[in-house]
Amino acid sequence: MKEEESSKGWIVCLVTIGIVVTIAIAVTVAFTVFKPKKFITTVDSIDVRDMDVNVNIFNMSLNLNVTLDVLVSVKNPNIFGLKYYDGFAQLNYRGEEIGEAPIPSGEISSKETKQMNVTLTIMADRILSNSQVISDVTSGGIQLNTFMRISGEVSILGLIKFHGNTTASCDFVINTSNKTIDSHVCQYKMV
Repeated sequence: MKEEESSKGWIVCLVTIGIVVTIAIAVTVAFTVFKPKKFITTVDSIDVRDMDVNVNIFNMSLNLNVTLDVLVSVKNPNIFGLKYYDGFAQLNYRGEEIGEAPIPSGEISSKETKQMNVTLTIMADRILSNSQVISDVTSGGIQLNTFMRISGEVSILGLIKFHGNTTASCDFVINTSNKTIDSHVCQYKMV
């Protein structure tokens, strides 16, 4: 009988060791092979869709209407899908917000890059309250900034969730004579 109890003890011990080793391997694989990577937002292009500029030098008045199309790509480098929440894009002139647009929530499959069009319209009353806008328009270029933020999560097998944020900030110049974007420089940050 003692031999049976002894062999049962060894079996229980080996099964316990096997379970612990399996859990350790699963955790190691989950945090190495399946380790979530930060998703990446990039601004592919900024284009002027519509622009109307009228300067009246005698009255020192300005009428300005601008609509921009911003093509944004969000890349999910993970082997699991990404859910992102409602984000936003804002347009800034000399540090003041002059336009905004929502970025609706959605999903991006594994290893997929999703492109989104964001339309930003300048709120004329906000930009015209800045006294420097007339000199910028008459000099031929309006320097603007667009800032975007998207938050999301990657879920590993529905058990472990990793949250992240990504931002893109682009400085660009609208050429008021030919109604194009002269240059844009972007900075990206993933948290």
